[in-house]
Amino acid sequence: MRSTLRVLFLALSVLAGAAGAALAADGYQLRPGDVLRVEVLEDPSLNREVLVLPDGSIDFPLVGTVAARGQTVASVRQALTRGLADTFAAEPTVFVAVRALAERPARGPEPEAETIDVYALGEVAEPGRKEVTPGTTILQFLADAGGLTRFAAEKRIELRRTDRETGAVRTYLFSFSGAANGPRIAGSTRLAPGDVVIVPSRRLFE
Repeated sequence: MRSTLRVLFLALSVLAGAAGAALAADGYQLRPGDVLRVEVLEDPSLNREVLVLPDGSIDFPLVGTVAARGQTVASVRQALTRGLADTFAAEPTVFVAVRALAERPARGPEPEAETIDVYALGEVAEPGRKEVTPGTTILQFLADAGGLTRFAAEKRIELRRTDRETGAVRTYLFSFSGAANGPRIAGSTRLAPGDVVIVPSRRLFE
């Protein structure tokens, strides 16, 4: 029965992640900003998309931090399998595929804009559109927006970035106050034109 489920699960994963499989076959080396889809046959609650953080690592439940920058999909899968091995009675079946690639800079020389537009929403002292210099980090931007209000959920700040070619919106989480559950981008993450930084309100007892 387990072998049958394994075959069915593999078939579905291949269909869902054909692009990621092609990248793996080509020996594609992962880079910060790539998004991986990880699925664990033995425990679907672990299935999720993980971001390759600016420092080149990913964070995964029960495993912790795994180096991903410059690694192939197969290498990351092996690292996750080893990291999860002690959690299961038998070696778990782990599938990894590239769900989305980091945005690449446009080819050809282009004059750098003097300023870019970035937007702040929610619990910041000065919400709205801000003109910032290229290279401004999310931490610097929050300071430019007057800082957080006392009602801010400091560990659940969102950076929403729209792919200019596809229109797809990708959401990254940032913790202003340090450690938090799940992967987070660093305060040194540089903002891109059109980025939206959302600071939600604290929940009760948060």
